[in-house]
Amino acid sequence: MAISAKLEMRQGQQLVMTPQLQQAIRLLQLSNIELTAFVEAELERNPLLERDERGDGEPPAAEEPRGDDEPREEWVDLAKPEAAQQALDADAETVYPDASPQDLGPDPFGTAPMGNGGGNGSGAESPANLEAYVSSELTLKDHLTNQAQMLLTTPADQMLGNYLVDCVDDAGYIRFDADELATKLGTDATHIERVLRTLQTADPIGVFARSLSECLALQLAERDRLDPLMKAFLDNLDKLAKHDLTGLRRAVGVDSEDIADMIAEIRALDPKPGLRFGSVPVQPIVPDVMVRAAKDGSWLIELNSETLPRVLVDRTYYARVAKHTQTDGDKDYLVDCLQTANWLVKSLDQRARTILRVSEEIVRQQDGFFTHGVQYLRPLNLKTVADAISMHESTISRVTSNKYMATPRGIFELKYFFTSAIASAENGDAHSSESVRHRIKQLIDAESADCVLSDDKLVERLKGDGIDIARRTVAKYREALRIPSSVQRRREKRLAEQMARA
Repeated sequence: MAISAKLEMRQGQQLVMTPQLQQAIRLLQLSNIELTAFVEAELERNPLLERDERGDGEPPAAEEPRGDDEPREEWVDLAKPEAAQQALDADAETVYPDASPQDLGPDPFGTAPMGNGGGNGSGAESPANLEAYVSSELTLKDHLTNQAQMLLTTPADQMLGNYLVDCVDDAGYIRFDADELATKLGTDATHIERVLRTLQTADPIGVFARSLSECLALQLAERDRLDPLMKAFLDNLDKLAKHDLTGLRRAVGVDSEDIADMIAEIRALDPKPGLRFGSVPVQPIVPDVMVRAAKDGSWLIELNSETLPRVLVDRTYYARVAKHTQTDGDKDYLVDCLQTANWLVKSLDQRARTILRVSEEIVRQQDGFFTHGVQYLRPLNLKTVADAISMHESTISRVTSNKYMATPRGIFELKYFFTSAIASAENGDAHSSESVRHRIKQLIDAESADCVLSDDKLVERLKGDGIDIARRTVAKYREALRIPSSVQRRREKRLAEQMARA
């Protein structure tokens, strides 16, 4: 069999992640603080980029006369995305002669799914830093946020729980005014107290306490040691701080030996349970989007111009230097700086417009929350928003990460407005997964010792309510709520009845 060489021509299509497109995607998921740091680094590196020092709406200063062949500075106000896009699109073909049509599309963010891929640059932004991932510490906020998602059963409770998590300091204590918060979120103090009591069962025990005595009381209750005498002891902690042991003994009503034992038990507790976790430098939350009510009852959504870096592409300097550039290396460097500067401006503009579009859709979907309060928060997922504005789900995921929205009810991270849903058994509206968990808890709370519901029975009851759910999902939700199995619940209820009769 003879072996011969031949040439073949094949035609195919593939999405290539160019460095510019990778940069655009990276910029989208940066917080405003990270974005500012990135732009500052680019300003230091690229001689064709300049920081715009003018105030909002202030026109560029008068320039010296120059020939028609000398381009002027390109000033882009990212607080006005439409005007910026017109300026950038006008010369896209001349600035990017070697770019593919996909690179210059109107929405480079909406075409690239998340994930790491191989070969030809078709993967995600950059290789994962495994060493940094392994060595990173779990912060108290992350730890409490993960638990709040499991402990709280409705979208309204989760929204409030996330807000309370943000109020926790590094030591694990929480400071807030219940009445003021109730007014802001459109709920009542009873609702806030109920959610707070649920969060106080989180690990480590003692977090979400409003005082030292409450922190110690939570830990003693977990050990089943919070009896009336210990409560009296905690009510008089000020006497212990003053070393007034005689007054403390009289207030509690015990002898010296008992007081010594109680003090030793208190000293074994952790007065600052939150310090067990790693902490991050405290950074002020600056909202990326501002939402305010309009006179006609609608909502006005606008970008926070304070978080948008304003940069200039200095084409004047480029034209002057290009005339005196001699070597090919210098010419390539200058062209690369110009292309990088223009791509940065275009990426910043695209980022601003994408955040605005996503925020507008979130406000439209959650209009009930903004109008009436946290009780009207709707089930919402990434796909719903992505389909509504014709973007990829990965784009929505990036936009809602580390981005904040200032509303009349407070400042919230965009991801707070997303909750999952369970399909309806009767082709009706989908049910929020949190509301399903709440329904499971209601059914179990209503049990008697003679009628304890197994997971299969719970599935039947839920399907009777129009909720199509699998048995393993019911078991998962029950375990997330820290509810024991039906066998264990039956034993506990019968034991409680026997003790009540005795």
